[in-house]
Amino acid sequence: MEGVNTAAIVHRGGTGRPLVLVHGLMGRGSTWSPQLPWLTRLGSVYTYDAPWHRGRDHDDSAPIGTERFVAELAAAVETLGAPVVLVGHSMGGLHSWCLAAERPDLVRGLVVEDMAPDFVGGTTGAWEPWLHALPVEFTSAKAVFAEFGPVAGRYFLEAFDRTPTGWRLHGRPAAWIQIAAEWGTRDFWAQWRAVQAPVLLIEAGDSVTPPGQMRQMAELAGRRATYVRVPGAGHLVHDDAPEAYREAVETFIAGLP
Repeated sequence: MEGVNTAAIVHRGGTGRPLVLVHGLMGRGSTWSPQLPWLTRLGSVYTYDAPWHRGRDHDDSAPIGTERFVAELAAAVETLGAPVVLVGHSMGGLHSWCLAAERPDLVRGLVVEDMAPDFVGGTTGAWEPWLHALPVEFTSAKAVFAEFGPVAGRYFLEAFDRTPTGWRLHGRPAAWIQIAAEWGTRDFWAQWRAVQAPVLLIEAGDSVTPPGQMRQMAELAGRRATYVRVPGAGHLVHDDAPEAYREAVETFIAGLP
């Protein structure tokens, strides 16, 4: 399709129903690598790189906003020629359900991991100094783990641009801050109410979402929804509690029409 960055969506293996993995803020399609061995037994798996997450050298001067993300994701999914199951983490979960609301013809099922519709009033102020202070390039894996910890450290090693001298940020902190800042100015309940596809909601025990919102999402979706809370897991449930995450996703996808 004209205007679509075809390099942003990549086939990772498997056959059958298409599954598209949609990463969170500061993530990348490559961060799903640990899950690919079992996901590719469930269907034909694709990873997707969202705008402003496609590499440090990838310039994008377009205005930042959820509608832009959803339009890009829709265009990428359309290239596959069949309705897909969207497996979204955090920001990727938001963009996935907004796409399911806007284009139900493209989405046959939806996994939303640790994301809620309403962060209105929240700010990025406490987060910004830390993010701006990150080095553009880390010279060793040890430095990445020291900065982010064992779970997120592995995640970012998969996400960052690999260079001859280390691991480089794969986007620009100013853009990432602007993406998150938008969530403090608007909610996405209307989009959630418009979703008609079957949904799996996975909430971390140590969630970043406002308390009770993911349960409310499940209540609004009724019989179409399955809600799973994973005690003790952090925001990266798929990495922090991989067996619980796998069991929930496998069961959900097996039950899709």
